[in-house]
Amino acid sequence: MSTRRQALIALAAACAAGASGSAFAQPWPARPLRMVVPFPPGSSPDLIARILTEKLAAALGQPVVVENRPGAGGNIGTGMVARAAPDGYTLLFTINGPLVTAPTLSRNLNYDPFRQLAPVTLVATSPNVLVVDARLPVHNLREFVALARARPGELNYGSPGNGSASHLAMEQLKAMAGVDLQHVPYPGFPQITTAMVGGQVQAAFMVPAIAMPQVNAGKLRVLAVTTTGRTAVLPSVPTVAESGYAGFEAISWQAVLAPAGTPQAVIDRLYRELVAIIGSADVRDKMRAQYFVPAGTAPASLRQTMASEKARWDKVIRAAGVQPE
Repeated sequence: MSTRRQALIALAAACAAGASGSAFAQPWPARPLRMVVPFPPGSSPDLIARILTEKLAAALGQPVVVENRPGAGGNIGTGMVARAAPDGYTLLFTINGPLVTAPTLSRNLNYDPFRQLAPVTLVATSPNVLVVDARLPVHNLREFVALARARPGELNYGSPGNGSASHLAMEQLKAMAGVDLQHVPYPGFPQITTAMVGGQVQAAFMVPAIAMPQVNAGKLRVLAVTTTGRTAVLPSVPTVAESGYAGFEAISWQAVLAPAGTPQAVIDRLYRELVAIIGSADVRDKMRAQYFVPAGTAPASLRQTMASEKARWDKVIRAAGVQPE
């Protein structure tokens, strides 16, 4: 090869490298971001996501647009983000279900949350609450279990579908308490609430934001929370564990993730900004008003949470004989 040709090739390579370096060095973000929420507008994840995105946009200097992509218990929107370009402009705000129970319970799941998603931060946690029809003659969990044992198979409980967090929490309680309750699936918590008020079902595990208005109205009665210790958002309500079932836990949580392969510098910046936002007094107050406990854990910690939660719920699923759909 001639010296002249070698020089031209070297020059072309240098120019290409320089152009690539310039493109890579472009400041992020250079355009609006989208935060995909795989649940409908007005849902609990949607409400918390909108609290965060308003402040995240100000911190990043670019709009952060909430994009609702509901369906299949959150799996549709989650899969969309898992397959999105890892360029830092598509984020996911979701709950635990699509990340830790969907891989076991969804027969045709088209994403792997552990391979295709990069954790950013655990935003907040929330207890679930065990609520019953206020007309039932029970005022605590022990009395409810005693009633269920006296009337095996006669009491119904509602959940938002097979394999939902609410369904699995009740299956866990059934196994630990040795009671027979009949599962009645509904499209969502509003329908469960209507059915409970109407007397079609007697019990359910719900998130407090949905349950407590009915509790305060005297239509439902709260018996226990599902955290291992009493929670600051409902300090007077005993836990399932302290009511006789040590080790019981069934919390809900919400997290931000990005497509796997998103540059680490972008993940780090998002984590720093989100932790600062979650730590601000007004955001913490808004979260607590929805019965959420602010978190803000590191990406590695969120990944550990995902792994440990999946292992724990896989055991519950196997023990209850819940089949994939």
